[in-house]
Amino acid sequence: MTAAEISRIAGVTRATVSNWRRRHDDFPAPSGGTDSSPLYDLEEVRAWLASRGQHTAATPSGELRTTLRLREQGGAGVSDLLVLVLAAARRPADDLAGLLALPDDDLVKQANDAAAGVADVVPDTELVRFTAADTTVLRALLLCVRDEGAQTTLGVLAERELEDSAASGAYRTPAPLADLLARLVLGSPARVLDPACGSGTLLTAAAARGAREVYGQDSLPVQARRAAVDLLLTAGEGADVTVRTGDSLRADAFPDLTVDAVLCNPPYGDRDWGHDDLAYDSRWAYGFPPRAESELAWVQHALAHLEPGGHAVLLLPPATASRSSGRRIRAELIRSGALRAVAALPPGAAIPLHIGLQVWILQRPEPTRPAYQTVLFVDTVDEPSAPGRGGTRSSSVDWARVTEQILSAWTAYAEDPDGFEAQAGMARAVSVVDLLDEVVDVTPARQVRASQADIDPQELAREAKSAREGLAAAVQTVAELAGTAAWDAAGASARDWRTATVSDLARGGALKVLRAVPVSPRAAGAEAGHTEAGADGEEHRPVLTGGDLASGTGPTGQTSDARAEQMPEIAEGDVLVRNLVGGTGPVARVVGEAEAGALLGAGVHLFRPDPARLDPWFLLGFLSAEANLAGASTGSSTLHLTPGRLRVPLLSLEEQRRYGQAFRRVEALREQARRTRDLAEETARLVSGGLTGGQLVPRPT
Repeated sequence: MTAAEISRIAGVTRATVSNWRRRHDDFPAPSGGTDSSPLYDLEEVRAWLASRGQHTAATPSGELRTTLRLREQGGAGVSDLLVLVLAAARRPADDLAGLLALPDDDLVKQANDAAAGVADVVPDTELVRFTAADTTVLRALLLCVRDEGAQTTLGVLAERELEDSAASGAYRTPAPLADLLARLVLGSPARVLDPACGSGTLLTAAAARGAREVYGQDSLPVQARRAAVDLLLTAGEGADVTVRTGDSLRADAFPDLTVDAVLCNPPYGDRDWGHDDLAYDSRWAYGFPPRAESELAWVQHALAHLEPGGHAVLLLPPATASRSSGRRIRAELIRSGALRAVAALPPGAAIPLHIGLQVWILQRPEPTRPAYQTVLFVDTVDEPSAPGRGGTRSSSVDWARVTEQILSAWTAYAEDPDGFEAQAGMARAVSVVDLLDEVVDVTPARQVRASQADIDPQELAREAKSAREGLAAAVQTVAELAGTAAWDAAGASARDWRTATVSDLARGGALKVLRAVPVSPRAAGAEAGHTEAGADGEEHRPVLTGGDLASGTGPTGQTSDARAEQMPEIAEGDVLVRNLVGGTGPVARVVGEAEAGALLGAGVHLFRPDPARLDPWFLLGFLSAEANLAGASTGSSTLHLTPGRLRVPLLSLEEQRRYGQAFRRVEALREQARRTRDLAEETARLVSGGLTGGQLVPRPT
């Protein structure tokens, strides 16, 4: 186990563990790892802690994570343990306490019997055979189920299995988004299918809204098993849960099933979806999907499983709405009335976070009903921010606003498609005739904002006036900040600095340099997808990244408690500097009260000055100086900062504070200038759009 894991089970900081290693000769010697990252034997550490009266402070979930990582090769697999979670969850807490009190041999026998009793409802589960080598992990699992619940236990097991199998693309649909997709299905569907169910988030949302029969399929066995166990725990009494393993496009587990609704967040950009093998499949009623259009294969798969009049709601990448290769299929979906609505989500709603995904609402045509003559488009994406402001790839999503905008527009349109009143800049019903042009582009931004005819001239004039007044006030503030200088000329020649490197200052204790431990891209992406607290039974912590520094925002990233132990906590007065020196936007900032407590994310170096020796604003000014950054960076097109090479003048604390006040004023001027630029862009956009759209007219000269 690592030093970080020791700190967790002992309930102390990692600094305390480092002190134990230096001060106590009897502290366990490393049993593996490297000099910089030693590993220790778990039982030796526990024995040492017990000898000092330091009992474990790890949570049951933390203990289970550690036990899973250290379990013997050839022991129980996570698939078997998933089955045991279901069996344990169906027992009262007193029974679990009794199992934990059993001797090892009896515990193994009871665990085998309990797992066998539920194995038939979990897909692709062979006969479970726990052995004496599994007793430690069995006890940790039962304790976690008893004290923290089955959902938390499931999250820990699936997290570990995905790491072991090196699976990619297995990301949970955020809970607010899953709830939105389920609510977009009209009526009260009793039978719901998710052909790419992952861990079952969408089916769980459907069950919460009253679905009594839920069907799921996933190509990853661990995801299918987790979904089955999760649904059996949460769907409620009387619910019929059926989950299968396999590729839904190549090997449909429910070929004859038709349901009231289909919810799906399918895999994107898959060129190996079965194009060569499925050319004559009966599901392609709207056209054979090209090799690059796997998403349109999923759309038609969903429609094929619907009862006439049933609805399908899919989460798709924006390219599906505009790629030329899918034009004919999109045209047929529109012409037949199968495509009812497309809604654009803001970036950060789900993985991949850097693009704005789209929600497609489809309905299987009813033979006796004429095809719909319009399609609804909803755009919930705010106006793009100016460079260096907002628009980060992990920007937080206002789910209350997004949900209200999409639900209200879709509900009103579904009740009266012909009488739907457009909502300027947000929702518009477009006729089929207008959509069936040479490109058949169903991108919401193109359809909602293409016409200015619905915008009220008086309202636009008021918005333009308000923006102009705000711009004038901002310009005045910039002038005031720039008009009063907080500096004087140094004299006939520039000051000659006596400097020290950051490495020297750190060795002398004047400051500390910290950085988050890097994680794999897959793990980082999975964490970023957890936009709601407790998605996997854990609390999630805010993370400030290099992108946040560049955009001038607060912390927009999130991570789980499991990863948080590898990330330093930001404190007020810390100085943050981006690792990538180039590009636009701020390079550094001093942490304020509002950001304190967030975790340090990727791409940022943290400098923590001793306030008795270094002023943070003085430090910010010199660390972020162009010449200093250039001298401490390596690379050609992309410059990476080497923090220890940065140089800082050696001045008295009193003189540092004078410089700090000047740098504080410079940063205020820079921030106000950025705000003024954004207001100028917004004012110009409103006036230009109003003039070209006919709402505003120029005054006579």
